[in-house]
Formats: sequence, structure tokens, C-alpha cells
Amino acid sequence: MKLIECVPNISEGRDRSVIDTVTAEIDSTDGAILLDVDPGEATNRTVITFAGPPDAAVEAAFRVIRKAAELIDMSKHRGEHARMGATDVCPFVPMQGATMDDCVEAAGRLGERVGKELGIPVYLYGEAAQRPERKRLPDIRQGEYEALPEKLKDPAFAPDFGPAEFNRRAGATAIGARPFLIAWNVNLNTRDRKLANKVAAELRETGKIKRDANNKFVRDENGKVLREPGRFTELQGGGWYIEEYGRAQISFNLMDYKVTSLHQVFDACVEEAEKLGGRITGSELVGLVPLDALLAAGDHYLAKQGLTTGVPESERIHAAVLSLGLAELAPFDPAEKILEYKYRGTPSGLKVLRLTEFCDELSSDSPAPGGGSVAALCGSLSASLSAMVATLTWSKKGLEGRQPEMGQIGRAGQALKDWFVDAVDRDTDAFNAVIGARRLPNKTDEEKAERLEAIELANQSATRVPLAVLERSVEAMDLALRVARQGMAASASDAGVAGACALAAAEGAALNVRINLPSLTDTDVAKEIRTSQEALLARARTTIVEVQRVVDDVLAGD
Repeated sequence: MKLIECVPNISEGRDRSVIDTVTAEIDSTDGAILLDVDPGEATNRTVITFAGPPDAAVEAAFRVIRKAAELIDMSKHRGEHARMGATDVCPFVPMQGATMDDCVEAAGRLGERVGKELGIPVYLYGEAAQRPERKRLPDIRQGEYEALPEKLKDPAFAPDFGPAEFNRRAGATAIGARPFLIAWNVNLNTRDRKLANKVAAELRETGKIKRDANNKFVRDENGKVLREPGRFTELQGGGWYIEEYGRAQISFNLMDYKVTSLHQVFDACVEEAEKLGGRITGSELVGLVPLDALLAAGDHYLAKQGLTTGVPESERIHAAVLSLGLAELAPFDPAEKILEYKYRGTPSGLKVLRLTEFCDELSSDSPAPGGGSVAALCGSLSASLSAMVATLTWSKKGLEGRQPEMGQIGRAGQALKDWFVDAVDRDTDAFNAVIGARRLPNKTDEEKAERLEAIELANQSATRVPLAVLERSVEAMDLALRVARQGMAASASDAGVAGACALAAAEGAALNVRINLPSLTDTDVAKEIRTSQEALLARARTTIVEVQRVVDDVLAGD
């Protein structure tokens, strides 16, 4: 399934009844999932985040824009944030299975409908821009709402969709497609907005106005004021004062966080603020943040402290939250602020059970969970042990030369551990899918054919799930061998147990593949899976012999 994210920003951040009425339009749209609502009183603006398949996302976005136009009167709007419409901006962002082209197409469809049905001037921006001068949102929004009456008289400012007429109540809306944008404010220990602006000017891509030795603007031969570029590309920023916080902030938009990261900008803010006698006290995220952006920040600060990054994902996030001061103004809940966590929802299934609860469920008369889930659990235990040995070795005095490899093993082990934990439920889900397929209607010829096809597909999935566990078990076995060879001697027994658990996972997964193979009617698929299963299991059985030999040598003192 293709999923795209949509992040409409409406020009209301104070009246909760208006905000709730607008966001209810998303909940009423089939396929659209509301992820986050982030109102700002001082900015008088709310950032709404939702996701869904392209058609659902376009429909929900249209409903949001229509309802905002009904409830928000821009002629009475005041706020700290730049704005030009009741729905000021509405970007689409590619997520699971979607491309930027999908988002561009969605932006065009939405823009045409908003202009035609609602009579609101629409400007396409970002990757959806039809004119190069409209790629950047600030260029379109220059002068804000108050400038629209005069700007719309200029043919060069004619909207891409909708009438070239001033809509007093709704203003204008920018609809676009872009990579994930991180809206983020960095806090200063001052009320001085000018200081915040000075820091922003040193960092943002557009930089600052160039001045001569007499502090006069430097112009080119055509009289245009020249600018000195800032330290970072793909970064927008400016300063403002927020009364409710009693401090100035540097408001940033990271247009591409993979080019310019949170931790790079934060560290640069610290440097530039100190030059001006200021101090950075923390920061706040507006809306949601991608998981990998926070993990990169956590890894950066752990590495600066001389610590390994081969630790659990939660610890890496904790390091990022502390280092960036993300909880200074309000509690930071990863489940609510990280995009992937929010989309997945509250964790459920076998993996959230206590150990005793899992064992009780396993020992009941229910056929699932069964051996497949246990095999995945054994894999997670193996990967966890290898990560533990790697972390202990990293910190061992006298073994500093092994840190690069131990860091890599630790990160690989943590990733494998998380994969296996999810696979505990995948095996049970696959079994339940087979049962569901078998219960499909079976009366007419058409129903019989559909049922047989569903059963075959479910059986193939139920066979490929343990095959994937087997494949990852071999990877876990390889990690166990590496920590057996290079890990600290005092943890050799742990490396041996990691190998034993990996073998148990491999053997158990292979058995689950074999028991499902006879149910497959597609002989080509069955042959392919059987061949892979045999090769992977042989490799696991060969590798465990080497793991045991290495561990025995260490324990014997050889």
C-alpha cells in the first residue's frame, strides 16, 4: 500500500473548538489517519499531520481546507508566524511505498479542486511547483495575507489554480510536495529577538545581507543587495519572541534533514549564540519528527561522549532528547512525537507481554503462538547477547582497538533483536491468516476459486515468515562468532550462548518451513523455498561448530 503524509497548517492556534472541528474532517475520511495536532498560541497556527493512501490523503486535505475556510476569517487573524491563508500551506510527503511523483500528482489534484470548488487562489510549491520562482514557500508568501490584494493584481502572481482575486476570508493557500520537513525551534536564554535573528542569519541557507567596512549594504552592478550564504543548505530560519515562554527562539525549517541534520544545526546554534553572549537552553519540535533523524542525533552525542552507539533504540532516542533539550518546554513523548511510532500506534501483541504471560499463553491449548514464535524469540535472545558482549568489550580498558568492530556488531545486534521481536508476532499473524482463509465462503464456483487462491497465498506467507527467521538466524550466528573471536574473554560464555540460541532459532524456523511446504500447491515456489531452507540451515550448523570451538579455546585458556 502506498502511503503519503499530509501536513496542513491552519491559521488558528487558540480556539480549540475550531481546531477540533477541522481535524474531525480527517477522522471522517476513510483511510486517513490523524497522527498529530500541534497548536501554537503565540503563532496562532496549528500544524496538523495525517497519513493515508493518495486518494484518501487528497480527500482529507480538501475537507480540512474547506472547513478551515468556513471557520477562520483571515481579516481578523494575528499571529507571530508568517501566513497568507486560513489553510496557509498543505504539503504532501512520500512515506511507505510512495514516491515524490505520487505527491506531486496529489498536490495538483488537490490544488485544482480547491481552486475550482472553493474559489481560493492556490499556489503550487516545492517539488510540485510549475514555475521555478515558486519552488520556495517564503517567496510565494512574501508580504503575507496583507499583501495579497495588490499582489493578485499582478499577472505574474496569478495563482496556479483558482481565481486571481482576493479572497478576504480565506486568503490564499500553498499546496506542494516535498521531502519530510522538520519544523523546530531552538530556545535562547534571552528575550532579545534580534539576537535570535543574528544566529539564524549565520546558519540559514540564504544567510545575511553583505555589508562593507562602513556597515553599508553591498550591491551588484544592477543595484541588487548581495547576501553572504549561511553555514547550511536546506535550512530556513528566523528569530522571534514567544511571550508564553518568556524567551526568544530561533525558528527553523530543516528542508532536508538528511542534508542538514538536527544535531549539526543545534551545535552550530550553541557556537553562534556564545559569540553573542547568549546561551542555547533547549529546543522544541513542532509536529512530528522521523525516527532516523533522532537516532542520528543520539548517535552523534553518544559518540561525542566516547560511548558506543550499539545500544537499544530507546537509549539512542533518550540521548537525543537530552542533548537537544527537547523536553525543556514540555514533556517529550516518543510515542507521540516520532512519526513511525505514531503511525504504528500503541504496541500490542505477544511482544508486549511479560515473560510469565508469554509462557502462560505459549503453554495453553491455543495452537498459536507456537514453535515459529519461539524460534523468533530465540533469535532475539541471540542478537541481544551478541550486542551485550560487544558493548562490554567496547568499554573494556585495554581493548580500545576493537571499538570500531564492536560498535558495528552492537548496532547490527540491536537491529536484529528488534526484527526478531516483531517476528514473534508475524509468525502468529501468518498462522491466523491461514485459518481466516480456510473460513472463507465455499459455496459457489467463484467463492471456491477465491478461497483456494487465498489459502495458497496465506500458506506461502506462513512458509516465508519462518524462512525469513531462518535467514536472520544465520546473521545472528555470524554475530555470535564475531564476538566469540573478538569479544572480551570474560564474556566468552555469553558468546557461546548467543550461538546456541541462534542455532535453536535456525533449527526451529527450518522445522516450521518444512511443516508448511506440503500445503503449497505452487511447486516452483515450494522448490525455491526448500532449496533456500536447506542451504541456510546447513550454514547455521557449520557456523555453530566454529563458535563452539572458539569459545572452548577461550574457556580452556588457549
